[in-house]
Amino acid sequence: MEKVDWQVEGMTCSNCALSVTKFLQKEGMEEVSVNPISGAVSFLKKEDIQTDTLKSGIGSMGYHVIDPDKTALRKKPFLSNNKQRFLFTLPFTALLMLHMLHSVEAFHWLMDPWVQLALCLPVFITGMWFFGRSAIKSLQHGMPNMNVLIALGALASFIYSLTGAILQLGPDYLFFETTASIITLVFMGNYLEDASIQSTQRAVHALAKSQKVMANMIAFDDQHAEQIFPIENTQLRTGDLVLIRNGEQVPLDCKILWGECMVNEAIITGESLPLSKQKKDLLIGGSVLESGLVKAQVTATGKDTVLSSILQMVQQAQSEKPPMQKLADRISAIFVPLVVGIALLTFLVNYFGLDLTAGSALMRSIAVLVISCPCAMGLATPAAIAVGLGRAARKGILFRNAAGLESFKTIRQVVFDKTGTLTTGQFVLAGHKAFIDDRDFQKAAYSLEKYSSHPLATAIVREWKTNDVIRWRSVEEIKGLGIRAEDMDGNRYEAGSYQLVPKGTEAGDHNIYITRNGDLLGWIDVKDDIRPEAAAVIQWLKEKQIRTILLSGDRKEKCAVVAATLGIDEVYSEQTPAQKLEKIGQLNLSFPTAMVGDGINDAPALAKATLGISLSESSQIALQSADVILVNHGLKNLPEALGLGRHTYLTIRQNLFWAFIYNIVAIPIAAAGLLTPTLAALAMGLSDVVLAANSVRLFVKKVL
Repeated sequence: MEKVDWQVEGMTCSNCALSVTKFLQKEGMEEVSVNPISGAVSFLKKEDIQTDTLKSGIGSMGYHVIDPDKTALRKKPFLSNNKQRFLFTLPFTALLMLHMLHSVEAFHWLMDPWVQLALCLPVFITGMWFFGRSAIKSLQHGMPNMNVLIALGALASFIYSLTGAILQLGPDYLFFETTASIITLVFMGNYLEDASIQSTQRAVHALAKSQKVMANMIAFDDQHAEQIFPIENTQLRTGDLVLIRNGEQVPLDCKILWGECMVNEAIITGESLPLSKQKKDLLIGGSVLESGLVKAQVTATGKDTVLSSILQMVQQAQSEKPPMQKLADRISAIFVPLVVGIALLTFLVNYFGLDLTAGSALMRSIAVLVISCPCAMGLATPAAIAVGLGRAARKGILFRNAAGLESFKTIRQVVFDKTGTLTTGQFVLAGHKAFIDDRDFQKAAYSLEKYSSHPLATAIVREWKTNDVIRWRSVEEIKGLGIRAEDMDGNRYEAGSYQLVPKGTEAGDHNIYITRNGDLLGWIDVKDDIRPEAAAVIQWLKEKQIRTILLSGDRKEKCAVVAATLGIDEVYSEQTPAQKLEKIGQLNLSFPTAMVGDGINDAPALAKATLGISLSESSQIALQSADVILVNHGLKNLPEALGLGRHTYLTIRQNLFWAFIYNIVAIPIAAAGLLTPTLAALAMGLSDVVLAANSVRLFVKKVL
């Protein structure tokens, strides 16, 4: 199976997205995901299926798969967007509407039915070219969209009016202005909706914009003299050298080889304070040098960069549907046929039951068609999620899926790992004791711990790095306990906690013990500091009546000190990964539980929790197991993540409530004749704008 990611133009509502989804599923595609807001389409394709066939099928429905290589060269046709269509149809419609002002004698010529037809015709043709074609194609594929309703309403009033003009039935049969106003106002509503929806994507667009910049590449001529020349960062490759000056943007992820600088990583982490960077430190592409001058080597390009990973994660999350959207999707799928039935019933009741004229009954029926808005139901969730995920990304909070946003609303307790989570994880050696030659002890410790991703191991590797290492026949990491290895002579070494090497541990007073064939070679002590933001985060959670729990594999005494210092409610110490997993399962049964961790030993618990939260410097397996990643190198944005998740869910509820209430109230009002088709078209267009505007509020809304 091949993963395919496309960008599709022309989708205007959830019905459009459903049409594309059903088509791809019918063709045998798996894991289909379609986002009507961003136009992102992804799926798994079998190797024997041609992509051109799929593109052609999507094209037959009225949509267009964008070719990134041809986008810049492709000239868009006239009237290719809703703004152009609205501006083109507006003068004809405005002029046509003047005939309704009977007091204006200067426009008496507008009363001529053929003049009205001439003014209406350009608007009608434009509307049918867009709404009509889209409606026919959606019907052909068994998934009618909202354009069916618009096309039916405009077509019915046009044919009725054309019949009246040909047969000279008089002004009571002329509703050309209704046809024109419906089409023009819907174009206006779609244009306003496009503008509003685009604003929900601004955070993601800001991130994407920063991906393509100019860089100063360093090269050497035949005399090995250094040459610097400008180049687009997309042309750089891993290993290339670049010069980054004061005020310039870091072109790609790279490592400093020379120089020092202060870097603003706000676009990535949400942290506005600049960070000090020096030789061997990593720079994130998209960050900005506020001061300094460095030479650096490119370490990642394309999709491998941190910024690209963030964008991919955000776009993937936007494409997924949280549980709340499923009901709206089911309703949207049957909405259009249902409204057509209601409109037909409206005509029959008004014409036969209430003895209204055919024209009056038709206008009420058309008003029902036009005022109905399945878009609102379909966009209620995606619009809010787009804003929520975008704001989160700018703050350094990454969601792997949209369901994670919704999960935050239920969280009643948060479980923390200790080492690397509540503490900085930046360990330094505090002391050691060797029962063999000290150099041999350090050699054994380094040779073992270089294979571990645990923060304690990292400290030892950093302090005791050497080229003189023990060659291993086999190495095994015991999650949560330590490292076990066998050298070429068959000697068995172990490095880890007292639980792994209990012999001679003196009740586990020290952090790491090294043994050979069961004999204790020595012990190592390290020290770690509590994160400066940890106390404020724990206090905030307590104020929100969220229970805090410490779940760690560390010693009871050390866990107790950390818990007492921070005011944590409950402590579970000396836990193996299996015990952590079991404990999280038990906690989930009582209340929805979030787990915050960073190490390989936390991965099972992160996956088991209602919501797994990991830090950006966590081990790879922990990152993959988490639902949410905090990119700001700490816990400070955890309250914002919780608050943003809850307010995004609240916004979704508000949007869905508006969408349902709007249709429940608007359709009967239109059926009762209290709205003209013109006002109905205006109300329909503005309903989506209201929904999008409510979603956009999330950008500035206070969530803490």
